[in-house]
Amino acid sequence: MDSIIVTGNGPVSGQIPIAGAKNACLTLMPATLLSDEPLTLTNAPRLSDIKTMTELLQSLGAEVTSMSDGQVLAMSSHNIDNHIADYDIVRKMRASNLVLGPMLARLGHAVVSLPGGCAIGARPMDLHIDALTALGAEIELKDGYLHAEAKGGLKGAVHEMRFASVGATENVLMAATLAKGTTVLKNAAREPEIVDLADCLRKMGAQIEGDGTSEITIQGVDRLHGATHPVVTDRIELGTYMLAPAICGGEVECLGGRIELVGAFCEKLDAAGISVEETDKGLKVARKNGRVRAVDVTTEPFPGFPTDLQAQMMALMCTAEGSCVLEEKIFENRFMHAPELTRMGARIDVHGGTATVTGVDTLKGAPVMATDLRASVSLILAGLAAEGETVVSRVYHLDRGYEKVVQKLRNIGAKIERVKTS
Repeated sequence: MDSIIVTGNGPVSGQIPIAGAKNACLTLMPATLLSDEPLTLTNAPRLSDIKTMTELLQSLGAEVTSMSDGQVLAMSSHNIDNHIADYDIVRKMRASNLVLGPMLARLGHAVVSLPGGCAIGARPMDLHIDALTALGAEIELKDGYLHAEAKGGLKGAVHEMRFASVGATENVLMAATLAKGTTVLKNAAREPEIVDLADCLRKMGAQIEGDGTSEITIQGVDRLHGATHPVVTDRIELGTYMLAPAICGGEVECLGGRIELVGAFCEKLDAAGISVEETDKGLKVARKNGRVRAVDVTTEPFPGFPTDLQAQMMALMCTAEGSCVLEEKIFENRFMHAPELTRMGARIDVHGGTATVTGVDTLKGAPVMATDLRASVSLILAGLAAEGETVVSRVYHLDRGYEKVVQKLRNIGAKIERVKTS
C-alpha cells in the first residue's frame, strides 16, 4: 500500500494543467450504449475509475480502446451481448449505475447491481427508479439487483424529481433520448457535467433543450449515431489546485480553468482574500495580502458551493484568521477528514452536518489516514502548509480522482513524494 509524504516548503508557483472531468467522463462513457456507431471521447482523465467503467462496458459487450496515453477513448457498442451489470464490478464505483438508463432505452431490459450492495434507502437510487418508472419502465429489486424492463420501449413523460440528483438526471437524460415522444424532467440537476453530456448526446443526434436549467426537455428520436466529443475540464481538480497557492502562498496558473465552472467557489476565495484572475490559458490564483480570512461555507447543488470541494476548503480554513462554519447539505458523514486534520493541530468541532473551524497559526506535520477521495487530497493540501513532515496513508483513494497529483504539485515547487509502505 502506498503513502504520500508531504513536507511544508513555503510558497508554490508555476502552472498546473487541469485534466478532463472524472464525473463527466464516467457519464459520457455509458452513452456509447445508446448507439451501434462509434463514440470517441478526447481529453479523458487517466484514473482508476475510468478503468472500472471500461471494465463494466466491456463486460456488456462494448469495445473500448484507450489511445494517446489514455486521453482518448474509442468506444463501440455494435454488439451488446450481455444485459447484466455484475456486482463484482459495480460495487467498485457508484457511477456504474449509469448504464441502467441507456440499456433500458436501447435494449428494453437491464439487470444492474445496486452500487456497493446498499439498500435503496441508504443512497438515492430511488430517484433513478422513480424517473425511469415514469417513462414506462418496470423495475424490481431482487437479490441486490435492479431488474428493469420496458415492454414496448420507453415513453416520454413529465416527471419532477424530489431532489435535483445529478446521477438520476444523467440516467433519465440518456434514457429519454430514445423514448417515444417528449420527456420533460423538472427539478433537474444543473451541473456542468450534465451540460457536457447533453452536448455529446446532441452530437449523436439527440434533441435536447434546457440543460443547465432546472427543466430539461427531450424529444425522443429513433436512433443515435456516432460522434467525437471532448470531456469538459474537471472543476473539482481545478478547485483543488487553486487552493495550493491559497493555503501556502505563491501564485499558480491552472491551465484550462474557467470561472463559470467554479463561480461559487471563487466567490468564497475572494471573501477569504484570494485573488483569481482569468488569463488566456486558464485561471491564475494568488493570496492577496497576509493571512487568509475565515469564511462560512454551505454546500449546495450547482451553481452553489460543491460538496466535492468542502474537505479541501476546510484544510484552507484551518489556518485562516477567525472562525467559520462549514455546513454539509449534500452527503451525510462527510467530515471524516476532520479528525485527521485535528491530528495536525487544527481546531475543528463537528456537530452533525456542521463543522466549526477556528484557525490556528500553524499546522504541524503528522501521520494521517485518507478516508475517501476528497479527504485524501485535503490532507495533502494541509501538509503543504504544515511545519515538518505529513505522511498520508491509504492514498489509493486519490487514484480514483486525481491523475499525477505528485508530479503536478512537484512542478509548482511542492516537496512531495509517493512511497511504498508495508
